[in-house]
Amino acid sequence: MNVFTQLEPKVRQNLLVLFAAGLLFWSGLAAHLPTLPLYIQATGANEQWVGIVMGAFAIGLLASRQWLAKLADLRGRKVVLLIGMTAIAVAPLGYLLTNNIPLLIGIRAFHGISIAAFALAYSALVVDFSPPQHRGELIGYMSLVNPTGLALGPAIGGFIYEWFGFTPMFLAAAGMGLLGLFYTAQVQESKVVRQMTQNQTDSQFWRLLGDPRVRIPAVILLLIGLTFGTLSTFVPLYIKEAGVSLNTGLFYTAAAIASFAIRLVAGPASDRLGRGPFISLSLVCYTLSMLMLWQAHNAATFLLAGAIEGAGSGTLIPMMAALMADRSYPHERGRMFGICMVGFDVGIAIAGPLLGTFATQIGYRGMFGICVGLGLLAIVVFLTQSSKTLPCSWRFAMGQGTDIYAVPLTESKIE
Repeated sequence: MNVFTQLEPKVRQNLLVLFAAGLLFWSGLAAHLPTLPLYIQATGANEQWVGIVMGAFAIGLLASRQWLAKLADLRGRKVVLLIGMTAIAVAPLGYLLTNNIPLLIGIRAFHGISIAAFALAYSALVVDFSPPQHRGELIGYMSLVNPTGLALGPAIGGFIYEWFGFTPMFLAAAGMGLLGLFYTAQVQESKVVRQMTQNQTDSQFWRLLGDPRVRIPAVILLLIGLTFGTLSTFVPLYIKEAGVSLNTGLFYTAAAIASFAIRLVAGPASDRLGRGPFISLSLVCYTLSMLMLWQAHNAATFLLAGAIEGAGSGTLIPMMAALMADRSYPHERGRMFGICMVGFDVGIAIAGPLLGTFATQIGYRGMFGICVGLGLLAIVVFLTQSSKTLPCSWRFAMGQGTDIYAVPLTESKIE
């Protein structure tokens, strides 16, 4: 991590504070995930209503994405960070205050604003602080908060629930959010960012979907979002149906460990070799993971599939963030990140109902066979459509050519 020693002390301090805030955000978000379905079920909800309440998270995420992306460019990243962390601190208290299903749906939707706000502003701010020549490396290191928080949060929340019950568990999650607010308040973003973003916000959010810089990355994330949403929703049920003796949590642990490890390598390497080959590799990992799940009959295969999927996700999301940073000017980063991630959001949101429909006809195993096809389609699209022409796309995806859509480094840098 020599890149940190090359940064100005003020920038280094801001990144460390931001890292602490990010770790608390993801830990607080995940602290109640293993037990929230149990809590909803304890209110009298059946399986269908449990799914509806949990899925309402995507409503808040999608509904707020456009507004928050514009706000990040117009008013600065910090205010959007604070909105996301506030949702993390408040939502667990909301769950405690009611056992009414419609109200729980509303609280869950409000909770969805957290990722739309914090993840977007966090990525944009990391890029703002990063020297362009080390952008991939710093994004890779700073994105370690995601797998670390998603590994620590459920463990902390699960232990507190087992020992003390629902109320202390929700209070602990809210406490992480409150502590995260303290760290977020210490972040000092550049004044230049605010001056630029206040004067240069004329691009329409949804119109960016037609921009060639972002269109194909958004399509890729939609296809992978469908596979990721299927994975996160149905793997526990699939393991049970397959009759495999495996603690489901170990599958996600394997994914988290691989996701953490790969980020230490992929980011720095992408600064030298380009984003294309690492995005290609991540798509291959996703497809291979789905192929292994399709054919899985024992615990070892499930665990290996989880690790390979973790390597894919740990590469793809940071690389897409770096790619959008390469292709955007400072005054539009919030909207570029936001519109690109809409594809992933939509994929996750519709994966359950869409692929679940197929599962009733062909079973969980057949459903993961469909996911193999989605992964293969993502590979083909990226290899052939990621640049202006087919030859340029192939060269970029294989690391043999530059990104034609990248803006000049001098124009993408905030002084």
